[in-house]
Amino acid sequence: MGNVATRLLSLILLLQSRPNWKATELAVELNVSERTVHRYMAMLDEMGIPIYSERGPYGGFSLVRGYKLPPLIFTAEEATVLYMGAHLVRELWGQTYDDAVTAVTAKLDNVLPDDLRQEVDQARQSLVVGGWARMDYRPWEPTIHTLRQCIGDRRSVRLLYRGLARRQDTERVVDPYALTFQWGRWYMVGFCHLRGALRTFRVDRIQETTTLDDRFTKPRDFSVREYLERSMDFEPAHRVVVRLEADAVPNVRERRGHWMELTDETDGSVTARFGVSNLDWATGWVLSYGAAAQVLGPPELIARVREAAAGALSRYELDHVCVGSPDAGGP
Repeated sequence: MGNVATRLLSLILLLQSRPNWKATELAVELNVSERTVHRYMAMLDEMGIPIYSERGPYGGFSLVRGYKLPPLIFTAEEATVLYMGAHLVRELWGQTYDDAVTAVTAKLDNVLPDDLRQEVDQARQSLVVGGWARMDYRPWEPTIHTLRQCIGDRRSVRLLYRGLARRQDTERVVDPYALTFQWGRWYMVGFCHLRGALRTFRVDRIQETTTLDDRFTKPRDFSVREYLERSMDFEPAHRVVVRLEADAVPNVRERRGHWMELTDETDGSVTARFGVSNLDWATGWVLSYGAAAQVLGPPELIARVREAAAGALSRYELDHVCVGSPDAGGP
């Protein structure tokens, strides 16, 4: 029924665009048979839509002159959704869609009655969405704009990309498939010619972009959502077990993710278990809880935390600072 309703609305808009449509023309536009077109015409007639038809080589279906669809009517909730959605797009995309956001909100302001617009303004002031991005992406707006154009035009792009581990720049040619906002950051998913496989690139590590004349064809069965789900479903290299004292438990529960398993202990403490691909992040996570956290495994993580804690302690040993000196921070 939903497809029929959509086609009926499309049929009205086609008839409104110009008079004297042939049944064969409408069938092509709607991707249905001529018989179905005649059935739709009968349905519109039953609905009270004023349609007339003329036979002959110059005839066809037309709307009665002067008939127009009534303007779209939004409820306060629907208009609020449109406003908030537009401003969310502006926050995530920045200047890329700034003009479009300004235009669409101006159109809404123009068509909404005064009383409804006031109701929407009150809702917008009490329902605020923000803080999605962890960093300011304004310096990378030209990069995002270039990538979006390459995705739409199916053009390859040359990147100068900075890796995380060695902080070295590599030049790559990539077929960009999609831009995605995940975990508070922008990523580009595409086929990397250097690696010969799909790769995910953090936008803020892209140093330069050059649009190429080479075109590519994206696989028909490619789904960015499915790819991201598969890439996130990794087999952890390490299983971390940490005991956290009772005082830290509320904070742990508040920051807990779906990847962490918590076991309550009889003394009010909890034991946290989770998997990680490397121990760098786990070391920082444990140290963030200070003395309230005790690593139970693996041994490699215990050694890392001990080494990091000893290094931090050595910076504050009294032998290195003369009490009362300017470096000691005394009066």
